[in-house]
Amino acid sequence: MAPVTPPGSGLAGLLRATAAAHPARPAFADLGDKPGWSGRPGMTWTYGAAAEIVGRLAHGIRAWRLAPGSRIGLWFAGSSEALVAHLAVEAAGHVPCPMPAAWEEAQVLAAVEAAGIPAVLTQARLGARRPAEILCRVALQHFALRYLAAFGPDVPDGVINLDALALERGSGPAEEAPPARGLVSFAGRDPLRPVYRPGEALLAAVAAHLAAVRIAPGERLLTLLPPDDLRGLATGLGAALVSGATLACMPVLDAAALRAALAAADPRGLHLTAPAFLEAALRELPLDGLRGLTLAHRAPARLTARQLRPVRLNGPRIVDALALDEEALLSRARGTDDIALALADPAGTALPAGLMELRCGADGDLTLRGAACRAGPLRDGAPALPEAGDWRPLPYRATLLAGTATGLVPAVQPVPATQPLPAAHPVPVARPVAA
Repeated sequence: MAPVTPPGSGLAGLLRATAAAHPARPAFADLGDKPGWSGRPGMTWTYGAAAEIVGRLAHGIRAWRLAPGSRIGLWFAGSSEALVAHLAVEAAGHVPCPMPAAWEEAQVLAAVEAAGIPAVLTQARLGARRPAEILCRVALQHFALRYLAAFGPDVPDGVINLDALALERGSGPAEEAPPARGLVSFAGRDPLRPVYRPGEALLAAVAAHLAAVRIAPGERLLTLLPPDDLRGLATGLGAALVSGATLACMPVLDAAALRAALAAADPRGLHLTAPAFLEAALRELPLDGLRGLTLAHRAPARLTARQLRPVRLNGPRIVDALALDEEALLSRARGTDDIALALADPAGTALPAGLMELRCGADGDLTLRGAACRAGPLRDGAPALPEAGDWRPLPYRATLLAGTATGLVPAVQPVPATQPLPAAHPVPVARPVAA
């Protein structure tokens, strides 16, 4: 059964709820050489401390002269500060708009214009890059970008210092938390394709994912994905907050730190989320101690190269999470409920009731509906949202062979006449999970 989340509470509301019940529980942690690429120390935040800082930042952001529900950009690499900034924007009554850290200046400018973003939160350093300085140049080209704020060190003149803002204590009565206003992300990481998702639809997508990965309260989730799209947020920040887990971030891959984290004994249980292209490399790491492993794909995708599969009853639960642009995230555990079977025969798969329904035609064409799939493009500044009960075609189709899907291709691309023969199992076996 999928986890139940309070309607309208949003991710910030979930943080506050867990902070009230378990203030000392670790919420966020930085792993790897964060000082080396950001100039900031690695941090571990308890739920109580994170809720306090989110509240202070939200109080400061509310003082900006922005209309309620404004879209605020988030340009971070994926550290704990990125998570706190996302929650602060939501708690302030605005719409978080995460942007990929790898974007160049022209892409950021295009995204700010396409999504109608009047403010951006960022960091001062990212390796050799200076994101806050880049945004200053963007603001000179787009006068509607009125507020820039950054975590240090060396915050440029004219940019609001978020570290200082986090130290300010609000005065007066406590502010009532506004309802979650949703999320804007970018389909295909294209700055010209902003997509709006209501807050309830984001929570529904997280719940559908958790139905497959099964993270328990107090367990740990280590993610290698940045929180800059539906895939990264639903499998990372969203999954941690809905389940009440601890989220560890490693936005810049550090092999030694990753190996140490996997080898460390911890009775709480550890789940790892990684991009699917790392699957072959993960075979060389100590995975025996994992409670679960999620491999995140992005359509179009090939499903025939998967190599890991559960080999013991007490081994890690391996889940494939497939992002269908920014419309939906399909997560299935490998084995009898494999994603290749779910795509080929959705009717025979127990997808989370009420959250997601999927259909596959004889030629592999896919349509979907459900609360977890309710998202639509921004057109002329306004979201074009479908109803949750409306069936909608996906821009991809499944390549089918012998009752399984070998992958997803663009719907306009002809399905290859020759497909590789499937293995006896939905997931090919190359070697055991344990390295």
